[in-house]
Amino acid sequence: MRFLISANTNKKKSYSLFNGLMAKTVFSCLLILALLIEPSYAQKKGRSLPLVRDAEIEGLLRDYASPIFKAAGMGIKNTKIYLVNKPEFNAFVTGRRIFINLGAIQTALTPNEIIGVIAHETGHILGGHLIRLRQRVERAQILTVLGMLAGVGAAISGGEAGGAASGALIYGSQDALKRTILAYKREEERAADQSAFNLLEKTGQSSKGLVTTFKRFSRSLNLSSSVDPYKVSHPLPQARITFMASLAKSSRFYNKTDSKNLQFRHNMARAKIAAYSMNAGAVRRLFSKNLNSPAARYGDAIATYLSGSPSAALPKIDSLIKDFPKFAYLHEMKGEILVKSGKAREAIKPFQRAISLDKYKSGIIRIQLGQAFLETGDKALVDKAIRELKAGISRDPHTSNGYEYLARAYAIKGNNNLAIAAAAEHNFVIGRYKQAKQYARRAQKELKRATPQWLRLQDIIKYKVPKKKRS
Repeated sequence: MRFLISANTNKKKSYSLFNGLMAKTVFSCLLILALLIEPSYAQKKGRSLPLVRDAEIEGLLRDYASPIFKAAGMGIKNTKIYLVNKPEFNAFVTGRRIFINLGAIQTALTPNEIIGVIAHETGHILGGHLIRLRQRVERAQILTVLGMLAGVGAAISGGEAGGAASGALIYGSQDALKRTILAYKREEERAADQSAFNLLEKTGQSSKGLVTTFKRFSRSLNLSSSVDPYKVSHPLPQARITFMASLAKSSRFYNKTDSKNLQFRHNMARAKIAAYSMNAGAVRRLFSKNLNSPAARYGDAIATYLSGSPSAALPKIDSLIKDFPKFAYLHEMKGEILVKSGKAREAIKPFQRAISLDKYKSGIIRIQLGQAFLETGDKALVDKAIRELKAGISRDPHTSNGYEYLARAYAIKGNNNLAIAAAAEHNFVIGRYKQAKQYARRAQKELKRATPQWLRLQDIIKYKVPKKKRS
């Protein structure tokens, strides 16, 4: 390095040129990595990824994924699916975590389309694609840095001609890195498509939904014939559609459809998403062919409640409950509406009914029941609130409002130390690490050393906050 700089009498100019080229190259490499490896992982680590929680939709996705994960030899408890509050039809994987946009569920007409997406993302996990991609990147980076150094050498020793040569060498190296990564990602996608087909075959399900998804991507991308196929990370849509369609049609399960119950639940989830993310008009457009369908009525009831008319929404929910008395999430919705309209005591029975019908025993609904007990204002029910909140948190320790309600309940009981400990947990889950550590230190002083709760607070105190990455 020192030799290259001293080869030119104008040391300042050479050093400046070297720094500038180095900075550009490093920036370009980082940009390539950010765009191609895990575009949403940094967001999640920074807690800016808009994740949402919903017992109904999470239970539905669990039913979609369970057969796929079993066929793949993966446990449902070891592989998590998260809901992302974004309208685009998209899904991605990091490690053993699958993220699915709400927009994908709302857009998909059948469960099979989302099941195909889950099978595809599971294929990425089975292939260890993220780990292998990082290894490819590391090897490719070495070549890029060598090309960058050669470019700097040409710039320092060759005057104007050297400068022109250096540009070609540096940007040629960057382009080679980009193409290497993109080519590998195309291989990944093809492998994940094949794995998805194999998993769907093992579970006796059609791959037709995956073909439908690819066609949807094709229409949205609208790629022209002039696009360089080596500069896109996925195979060109038509090639991918043809490949997947040929596999799908070769299967004896090609024309197999989803069960009526699964389709019913899928439609109900679509209606809920439309109501929460948009309005009643969106629900009507989504189910315009049958505005009297259960899903259309469900979406309308939720939209009515969200528009500030809970009293008008309740009869609509009650009508659905009469038609589908064993659908847990109608009772959950009724409980939510009653709590929000100031009728917490009346909400207790609907929540209890929802818990009894919910086969996955979601911690979210237990927390909602605990909240209902708390919102009655009846001090005699605070112990019940604490019991339900603790049970819900035990089932789902990442639901932040559970700790918030628990802190309130302990404060009502006069147990300020436990309230502070719950506040520490609440702040930790939502990413307020500084406040969480402050509360944890305060609560820990009143606890016996080395007890389970003391140790948990010690974990919060010792937690190393991830450094924010520069944009």
